[in-house]
Amino acid sequence: MIHVAWPWMLLALPLPWLAARRLPPAQPQDGALFLPFAAGVTEGALPTGHAWPRSRRLLLALVWLLLVLAAIRPQWLGDPLPVAATGRRLLLAVDVSGSMASQDMAGGATRLQVVQKVAGDFIRRRHGDQVGLILFGTRPYLQAPLTPDLATVDRFLDEAMVGIAGTQTAIGDAIGLAIKRLQADRSQTGRKGDTVLILLTDGSSNAGAMPPAEAARMAARAGLRIYTIGVGSDAQAGFFGLGGGDSDLDEDTLKFIAKTTGGEYFRATDADALEQVYARIDQLEPSAAREQWYRPRDEWFVWPLGLALLLSVPAVAWSGRWR
Repeated sequence: MIHVAWPWMLLALPLPWLAARRLPPAQPQDGALFLPFAAGVTEGALPTGHAWPRSRRLLLALVWLLLVLAAIRPQWLGDPLPVAATGRRLLLAVDVSGSMASQDMAGGATRLQVVQKVAGDFIRRRHGDQVGLILFGTRPYLQAPLTPDLATVDRFLDEAMVGIAGTQTAIGDAIGLAIKRLQADRSQTGRKGDTVLILLTDGSSNAGAMPPAEAARMAARAGLRIYTIGVGSDAQAGFFGLGGGDSDLDEDTLKFIAKTTGGEYFRATDADALEQVYARIDQLEPSAAREQWYRPRDEWFVWPLGLALLLSVPAVAWSGRWR
């Protein structure tokens, strides 16, 4: 798409014609400063009673036209491209222990499948934010660092499998990994401020080296605000295939973590409740920047300007020949 930055410069096109029609020809006048060569130049510039050749006038008109075209600054606008805008920093810590295979959610879906769908919608809504993903079971793993590439984080969450990080639940270690990533991000970017961790689990902490209460205090000192979500039906149905997980939800610990770090605790017994939880987090932590777009621009003014400079050489040479 062709775009001109200053179209009003086209009004300058008729200026030479208007000047030639309206202004009287210049008359030689006596000056205060005597220049012995000026008389010869003035008298030899153009013979009296003779007009410029038509070809030279056309050449000068073409040079003027090219200068005006350069002045309007023509540009080529490319297709709109998204711009990564840095807003809030959100880390999602998702429990993938054995108990997340329990099929006690609506429609016979497993807990992890429901989390993947609802949390995926939440991630896609965070335009302008940096989102990271931690998967934890017996051990925590950083699946995606903080990044504005929401589609990649969503895909990594969708590819998560139950038991990939072990069948037990290490909540304290997951928080510890989030603190470590927060400190690394600050050292690399020099950016300060709070980071939000959304920790989702369906059991109690029964693995890991760091107790959840101690990890919560460390998170509070590091400026990491944690929202905890307990998932699973009230019946706490058992799971199939992958043993070793603890399906007893420790709500007291999750509430303590949230309260200590300035966050909130939520309970989600089905997909609808989980959607309401993420909608509430959207309200508490609104996206700090909308998705932005820009159109790449290629400047074209150099072409008419360069051609005008090239054509001005024979125009000047022509003037010398008249002299």
